[in-house]
Amino acid sequence: MMDINSYFDNSYRGSKNPDLGKIKEFLKLYDSPEEKLKCIHIAGTNGKGSCTEMISNILEKQGYTVGKFITPHLINYNERISVNSIHITDEELEQMILELQPKMDEFAINTGVKLSYFEIITIIAFIYYTRKNVDFAVLETGLGGIDDATNIITNTLVSIISSVDYDHIKLLGGTLTEIATKKAGIIKPNSHTVVYKMKDEVMYVINDKCKKENNTLHILDSNNIKGYIYNEDYQYFDYTTLPNVAVNLKGKKQVENASMCIEAMNILNSLGYKVSNEAIYEGLRTVVHKARMEKISEFPDIYYDGAHNAPAMRIFLDMMEMYYKEEKRIYIVSILKRKDYAKMLKILLEDKDATIILTSGVEDKKYATSQMLYEEALKNNRGPNVLMKSLDEALEYAFSKKLDSTSFVIGSFYVYGKVINKIKELKEKMS
Repeated sequence: MMDINSYFDNSYRGSKNPDLGKIKEFLKLYDSPEEKLKCIHIAGTNGKGSCTEMISNILEKQGYTVGKFITPHLINYNERISVNSIHITDEELEQMILELQPKMDEFAINTGVKLSYFEIITIIAFIYYTRKNVDFAVLETGLGGIDDATNIITNTLVSIISSVDYDHIKLLGGTLTEIATKKAGIIKPNSHTVVYKMKDEVMYVINDKCKKENNTLHILDSNNIKGYIYNEDYQYFDYTTLPNVAVNLKGKKQVENASMCIEAMNILNSLGYKVSNEAIYEGLRTVVHKARMEKISEFPDIYYDGAHNAPAMRIFLDMMEMYYKEEKRIYIVSILKRKDYAKMLKILLEDKDATIILTSGVEDKKYATSQMLYEEALKNNRGPNVLMKSLDEALEYAFSKKLDSTSFVIGSFYVYGKVINKIKELKEKMS
């Protein structure tokens, strides 16, 4: 049996200048499956994963067959490709890799183009969805939009741009205008785009792109959301066309995301695809989004939130104020070195009441070390309640404080598997 994770981990990582035309050329060998899919396409600095989960869940509740493509995965690459929330199996992935590999090798010889791991898994997704005869493909971009492998699709019913902020600036640009231009690349001719109102320079780019593509732009803002209340389990609000909506995700940003998803469903209805209010209510009430304020342990209470950039860290602190300000908090932090870890940490250190444990993540060269993070903490006049530990030691510390603290693992999606396994080990020791 092929080791799927190793196959993709060891595949070519890609260039900074991908050629989407070459991917389309390769897919002609499979009769261009990307052109047969009816797509909802989602880009954004933060929130795109939540929108992908909400929309997929709503459409499933309506009874449609839904192909869902997400990025990143948390433990296995299989998580990126699913149909009606069932991941593609190891056997199916292996079979497709074995089918594709000779064609990819020949393609590389003939064109000089070597497909990257992300291009390969995107190609597999499109072929898989057409073979499964999905009604819709809900696609989350990997990075940016215009140059993203998912952007080879041609039949986009609705595009959503969930947010535009600073992240991946070496690839996407150092200004909001540059980043917005990349994200707006998913806007297709004669289609629809949904956004929640953002900064003027971002809205100018999106509006201009929509005008050029004869694309109908739907701009939402706080006027679309009324009657907001929340408790530990749900957030409730009235949307313009739908009263008393319950969302099973934490934080006010998720209410904005949910409003964009409702508007996307309204658009599908206007295009002749039935999506009932009941499906919208049930889809939002039952949506699950792993590694986004996900409770991964009880007694001790431990949550996982992949807040992996400065805007996401700000959203995380807002949630702490909403839900956990009366509790003793432990933050277990791992941050990739390529991220703006100084800015992320500066925001987190605003919570002067929390104990902050700095780790080196999975301790490979991709992560900022705990010492690097600690030096940033000292620059912000923090030291007494800031600790340095390995990730394992940090979780052991959280377990030792189980009677009086709530812990949060934050800063990266890529330590999820290690954290889950360590918690399982510590639970077994307790039993």
